[in-house]
Amino acid sequence: MGEHIPPHDVAKNAGPLPGDVRAQTDGIGCSTGRDTLRAQAAENGNAELLARYDADYPLGPHDRPQSMCPAFGSLRVGLRMRRTATVLSGSACCVYGLTFTSHFYGAKRPVGYVPFNSETLVTGKLFEDIRDAVIKLADPTLYDTIIVTNLCVPTASGTPLRILPREINGVRVIGIDVPGFGVPTHAEAKDVLSGAMLAYARKEAEQGPVQRPRGPLSERPTITFLGEMFPADPVGLGRLLDPLGLAAGPVVPVREWRELYSALDCAAVAAIHPFYTASVREFEAAGRPVFGSAPVGVDGTAAWLEEVSRICNVDAAKLDAAKSQILPAIQRALAAKPINGRITISGYEGSELLVARLLVESGADVRYVGTACPHTPWSETDRQWLEAKGVHVQYRASLEQDIAAYREFKPDLAIGTTPVVQKAKESRTPALYFTNLVSARPLFGPAGAGSLAQVINAAIAGKTRLDAMNDFFDGVGTGDNAGVWEKVPEAKPAFRDAIRKKNEKLARQRKAEEMI
Repeated sequence: MGEHIPPHDVAKNAGPLPGDVRAQTDGIGCSTGRDTLRAQAAENGNAELLARYDADYPLGPHDRPQSMCPAFGSLRVGLRMRRTATVLSGSACCVYGLTFTSHFYGAKRPVGYVPFNSETLVTGKLFEDIRDAVIKLADPTLYDTIIVTNLCVPTASGTPLRILPREINGVRVIGIDVPGFGVPTHAEAKDVLSGAMLAYARKEAEQGPVQRPRGPLSERPTITFLGEMFPADPVGLGRLLDPLGLAAGPVVPVREWRELYSALDCAAVAAIHPFYTASVREFEAAGRPVFGSAPVGVDGTAAWLEEVSRICNVDAAKLDAAKSQILPAIQRALAAKPINGRITISGYEGSELLVARLLVESGADVRYVGTACPHTPWSETDRQWLEAKGVHVQYRASLEQDIAAYREFKPDLAIGTTPVVQKAKESRTPALYFTNLVSARPLFGPAGAGSLAQVINAAIAGKTRLDAMNDFFDGVGTGDNAGVWEKVPEAKPAFRDAIRKKNEKLARQRKAEEMI
């Protein structure tokens, strides 16, 4: 058994520190253009990987992430798992940003880092350093799993995590590549890791007995839920399933390795978040049917219960009894807390269409819903329902499209990403950040009905306060004129024009270099 070294000490034992965080090999660096990085990755043995990512996560109008680094998604999944060590390999600036963000969002586990420089990248020493770090970490008394993630530069250089040992001292080793030039959003990076772990766990289960789940086993057939959700939602979903003779199974992404076996051992999989393409592939390989949408509002809940019953061969009488018990409760909850106002919605979590459905049934005039995630079969029901209600649905929405929708529809409330919220508030429109203030609330069944009304109605009612704030700060300046100045800033158009021309020239030079 190898000596245990805590993750934060791995860097000190994994090779020389980089002399320059812009580590390069044959022109590869963290500032290199997307096309060049993709070409180098394909040349260095990752053509098949990129082809699979292109198929699983098709691009939209923009060819690069417009939210945070995609690797944050997979990093967050790993850091939430018990008995799991996480190791990153990438440029130092990227690793710093990812670790800072993950701990800002409450991660309580350390992140391992295997650094590199030009020499270790070119000679392949980086792979040896990663392997050595994994061997030192592989203590079965502390870990079930070690997750190693390549960021942009190691992926482009072809650092082959796929040839790491699958297991060391009984500790599983999962190697994934999450480059910004291959995975469009951090939401989809959660699928990259979840799919890789499901594939590993499925093969383990096929070979023989596996570890028992931590909790008691259900005597009823279970439904696995695909997609991160509010902590109370699985409990609420279990209550919806109970009258059908079914039970709630694990949520993927899981919180512990052994939950993967329970997730695979289900009657069906509910793709609550519809972008988990790699995970769906593993469930289907295990013979598990997958269905989309979620029990939001009256219509959504009725359709979801019917689909679950069809797949699991639930008796029609049980279905009718469940609907007669659940649907009136949802109707009463929606009627008790109506929402009045025009709303636009945008986000990158994957639940945007579900939130839009719930708001429409709450009485809101929803005109636009944009999601950074792609169109998949598991959101088709939601798209059709929303468009039948006059809502414009935009998959792979860009920031420019979200802001254009805000300007076109002039909502009473804009729900969106940080820049959309900023734009709305600058224009005296109430706005809410989707991730923290909307998606982090229960959505499903009677518990979800009306759950958004309080925060939505309060935000819309805050219009007068927002007007007062804008009036108070009127004249302080905007953009590069914002702030307190001893003198009124003077515009220098000649200087601005010179800088613009210089930047345009540099952009043309970089484009020409990429074409060589």
